[in-house]
Amino acid sequence: QVQVAESGGGLVQSGDSQRLSCSFSGRTSRLYAMGWFRQAPGKEREFVAGCMWLGSATSYADSVKGRFAISRDNAKNMVYLQMNSLNPEDTAVYYCAASVVKGRYDYWGQGTQVTVSS
Repeated sequence: QVQVAESGGGLVQSGDSQRLSCSFSGRTSRLYAMGWFRQAPGKEREFVAGCMWLGSATSYADSVKGRFAISRDNAKNMVYLQMNSLNPEDTAVYYCAASVVKGRYDYWGQGTQVTVSS
């Protein structure tokens, strides 16, 4: 089992930056990849950004490319999502997820609310 916990959400203004953090605990030796997802009111959950636990590969949704950056600290079992140039369309609950098998995310955090006011 891997436990996942997000932190760092809150209320910001349009154009601001915010960083989300995600901690992993438990059987972290099994980690393969991690990702950030978000779900806005009335919408389905969508992929935001992802990275491999080992290696430099990252991926981003088109809607956040150039504005968001995912990074990790393996020693601390942490993953971060730096969000810049936020706009009201970024308002959502943001979830961190861990993958131990390629092709799926197995463990999820409870989510953290990010609200961007115009």
